[in-house]
Amino acid sequence: MNYQLQIEAKEDMDQQGINMFGNQEHTLWVEKFRPGTLDGYVGNEHIIDKVKIYIESGDVPHLLFYGQAGTGKTTLAKIIAGNVDADIMYINASDENNIETVRTKIKNYASTVGFKRWKIVILDEADYMTPNGQAALRNLMETFSKTTRFILTCNYVEKIIDPIQSRCQVFGITPPNKKEVAKRIVSILDELQVSYDNKDLVTIINAGYPDIRRVLNSCQRQVIDGQLKIDDTSVIQANYMTKLIEILEKDDKKSAFKNIRQLINDSKVKDFSALHKFLFDEIDSYATGHIASVILILAESQYQDSFAVDKELHIMSTIVKLLNELK
Repeated sequence: MNYQLQIEAKEDMDQQGINMFGNQEHTLWVEKFRPGTLDGYVGNEHIIDKVKIYIESGDVPHLLFYGQAGTGKTTLAKIIAGNVDADIMYINASDENNIETVRTKIKNYASTVGFKRWKIVILDEADYMTPNGQAALRNLMETFSKTTRFILTCNYVEKIIDPIQSRCQVFGITPPNKKEVAKRIVSILDELQVSYDNKDLVTIINAGYPDIRRVLNSCQRQVIDGQLKIDDTSVIQANYMTKLIEILEKDDKKSAFKNIRQLINDSKVKDFSALHKFLFDEIDSYATGHIASVILILAESQYQDSFAVDKELHIMSTIVKLLNELK
């Protein structure tokens, strides 16, 4: 990817007509600029035509979207639910993943009388539901099929039981290409009247791709006084922190400790204060199912950091706590 990427993005922007959506009260760009219609949705043209039919007809089947983190699964689910005649319940299954959530919260919602054509339950991170929870969910999908539709998202479709998959229209969500990501980021920066250098923008996109959420979070962190600017230190930090997240996501416990220790040593970073904020901002990508515990670990570590004599030793002790929690 070269610096021409941003120039091409600028030339194509007006043709795309990106519709910015979101409550202006949001301070996180990922929520403030989450699209509310298909006009603003990036990528996955192979399923958009079918989604348009669902919205235009108002007849929504049970749906299951799967794919990598940060590629638009939840956004697409919310667009569908928000553009048909439906009441909506949103549940993040990484936090509410047991059978009681299904038997009480979801069942109570589905069984009450509604005033719209549908009731829609968006079940985010559904692959974190327990087997018993999924079995109970399957029963609800059948019992309330005349009034309630379920839209599930997950990273790993193989963790969803076959009886649920067979009751859903299943779609794989693929990452948009880097040019499409650049268009999206450029449109947001222009909307906010943020100035930027092509080189810095490309560096941030390369570091976070294919996770659009991560790219956008990184952009927001690098904006000061209306200008997006990353210096050499920021580039080093962005690269090592992004790599650290990848290790937390993919490596086993023993390998993760070894690789993170080597990564921190190679980065030559001595101040880890930014890492705490980065780990908090990216918590959805690596700590699904453990978010509350990880927040407590990060908060304690951030507080203790100011007293630590050996910063590298302190951050590695935090990494050990995270690995013990996550692995």
